[in-house]
Amino acid sequence: MADATIPGTPKGCERVAFSVGFRENATYSDVYGGGGAVVGLDCHLIRPKSTPAETLIVFMHPVGGGMYLPMVRELARQGHHVLWANSRYRGADYALIMEKVACDLGEAITDAKERLGYSKIVLAGWSGGGSLSMWYQALAEAGDGIRDTAAGDEYMVAAERMPAADAIMMLAAHVSRHRIFTEWIDPSIADEARPEVRDRNLNLYDPDNPNQPPYSAGFLARFADAQMARNRRITAWVKTRLDAIRASDSPFSEFAFTVHGTMADPRWLDPSIEPSDREPGICYLGDPKIVNDGPVGLARFCTLRSWLSQWSIDDARCDAIDSGARISIPALVIGNTADDACTPSHTSRLFDAIGHDNKRIHMVKGATHYYSGADGRAHLAEASGVIGEFVSGI
Repeated sequence: MADATIPGTPKGCERVAFSVGFRENATYSDVYGGGGAVVGLDCHLIRPKSTPAETLIVFMHPVGGGMYLPMVRELARQGHHVLWANSRYRGADYALIMEKVACDLGEAITDAKERLGYSKIVLAGWSGGGSLSMWYQALAEAGDGIRDTAAGDEYMVAAERMPAADAIMMLAAHVSRHRIFTEWIDPSIADEARPEVRDRNLNLYDPDNPNQPPYSAGFLARFADAQMARNRRITAWVKTRLDAIRASDSPFSEFAFTVHGTMADPRWLDPSIEPSDREPGICYLGDPKIVNDGPVGLARFCTLRSWLSQWSIDDARCDAIDSGARISIPALVIGNTADDACTPSHTSRLFDAIGHDNKRIHMVKGATHYYSGADGRAHLAEASGVIGEFVSGI
């Protein structure tokens, strides 16, 4: 139902909550409910009450529910029609398969065009939705649909269920879940079976570590190599375990596991790395030392197939860097100089990855990831103004 009194709905706008439902063949369910064959996507359409539009701005994040994000509300307040579509994995990424998220985005766009009647789609990739949007568009333009997952399981999505967008925006986005995860993983853990045992010389949070901020170039190189090595060790173990399952009498079984120490980016402690306006000593989830082993760190709880699709540096496919060269539509990249999640280097890498010249980059000076703080409203107005100019030219 539409109700402008719902908190978080801008004055003069309506918020229409609905579900996009579809069926797919599945051996098992990786989300709660539905029995493995029925998928339901919770969606919020926020739009001005009396201003029709042919263009719809579409947001989706692999796991985050952003229906009430400041940017979503602000764009509707400024007269845009905005859809936030949740993937089937909202709030729980432990079994998330990125190929299925791309399917979800395609279904949401198909519904927006066929049922809601929008003729132009602008993909809005917020944060982790950036690489999803870029990868989705690359798949849509290729016109081949999806045939399997990163783990090699058959997963068929028809090309006609993945309509291409007319423009794309990367907003406070990172380049991919697997790349940013590898930049954050704690390399001081050498044995996954004994995560409490950590290499002091690689443990950012050990006061007795002789390597302290500002970190030397040599230490940062060793640290990054060790991060990559840990990701690949886990991947090797995952593949061995999955091969054993497939060779058993229950080849479609899964195995859940925990990954400790996944939030250890030197940039959070050393502001001399990629200098920006971000506040040192914190990350977007709070104190990184606490988050490193807390329950909400990236990839904390995982399954074998999800690891390969989401987090493996060598196997995961949803990657804005690889996809950027394969898109042809107008692109806008907006970054925030005080962002402590998607740092400015991600913004520049996204922009550079786009292989055509019909693109624009804009940095919002002093803005945080969520446009919080005393100047948040001004930062939000600046970013949304740039978006308005971009959308009006499509």
